[in-house]
Amino acid sequence: MLIPKKPKHRKVHKGRVRGCTKGGSRLNFGSHGLKALSSARVTSRQIEAARRAIVRHIRRQGKIWIRIFPDIPVSKKPIEVRMGKGKGSPEFWACRVQPGRIMFEMEGVTDALATRALGLAAAKLPVDTKVVARIAHEGGKV
Repeated sequence: MLIPKKPKHRKVHKGRVRGCTKGGSRLNFGSHGLKALSSARVTSRQIEAARRAIVRHIRRQGKIWIRIFPDIPVSKKPIEVRMGKGKGSPEFWACRVQPGRIMFEMEGVTDALATRALGLAAAKLPVDTKVVARIAHEGGKV
């Protein structure tokens, strides 16, 4: 699972996931991608489950890029603990995903295979998604 090597802060505020993404809304590496249409916190376990679903479906052909990274520690207090006594200890790592963000990219597979693999990955994620593909233009960069 993905976790930061050396976080700057051990605990952070919860915050909210609002607005649209500032960057990362275009395909940079692959020909097909999975784009978020809603906002949510995606955990490192969910990212890993989606990655495994893609890898198993494409059977070691093509290349995959993960464009999100869980860099926010989420803390929880144990069950049946009374209110107060400070903030709980960090339990897992998450990533804030906003609408428009490309989460996964693929290259080197057919359109049908990429669509099916990214559809399986979308089922593992808590956000509404759509599969996007690069459109080749004549005479220039994409």
